[in-house]
Amino acid sequence: MKRLPFIAGNWKMNKTVEESLDLVRGLKVSLQGIEDVEVAIAPPFTALYAVSQELKGSSIHLAGQNLFWEEKGAFTGEISPVMLKEIHCRYAIIGHSERRQYFGETDETVNRRIKAALKQGLKVIFCVGETLEEREKGINFLVAERQIEGGLKDIGETAMQSLVVAYEPVWAIGTGKTATPRQAEEAHQFIRQKIRFLYSPKIAENLRIQYGGSVTPENIKSLMAEEDIDGALVGGTSLNAESFSRIVRFKEM
Repeated sequence: MKRLPFIAGNWKMNKTVEESLDLVRGLKVSLQGIEDVEVAIAPPFTALYAVSQELKGSSIHLAGQNLFWEEKGAFTGEISPVMLKEIHCRYAIIGHSERRQYFGETDETVNRRIKAALKQGLKVIFCVGETLEEREKGINFLVAERQIEGGLKDIGETAMQSLVVAYEPVWAIGTGKTATPRQAEEAHQFIRQKIRFLYSPKIAENLRIQYGGSVTPENIKSLMAEEDIDGALVGGTSLNAESFSRIVRFKEM
């Protein structure tokens, strides 16, 4: 089965509003005419509204880098799924390793965030992946299994149609180290097999699984050649319009 490739750019804590608009304008030009790859970008919260206005009429989707599980209330510093939806976000990134590492995200809080996003009709990029220590101990698949089971607890088959999994080995994020295509494919195969066990063969076959971790224009084609790799969650390289566009246009390379 052919799944639509999905390339998403996670800008993290980078770009002012003006810098974000400059980048988006460049992307709109360089990605014009792209129809066989889905594209999304996740600017910082301060730039989301301005970028959403700039993206009107474009095929590029907007994503939030995180969200809280309540719709409103006394949660200083948080953003609700309602707020993201109002400014035309299509996706929310949930469970990113940096959220787990620096801000205390757990499988339980990831699960609550996913449910809140889906309830508001947002699509979810659900991140899983192991640290270098966990890989060296040989427990990388156990970590992925735990994160998948915890993150998807009580989430039904219908909701799975609005979910993308991003496998991001923590040791490869922003380090310049990339999992080899074979290593990445093995992890993606395991994730798809786990989804097949938890849900059904059809859900597993339809699920898009992105790879994240030092993705560049130089390695994207070899990664995308693997059967179970359906896209990429791109970090630093997505901050440059020319480089990100080359990743999106991997089929032309």
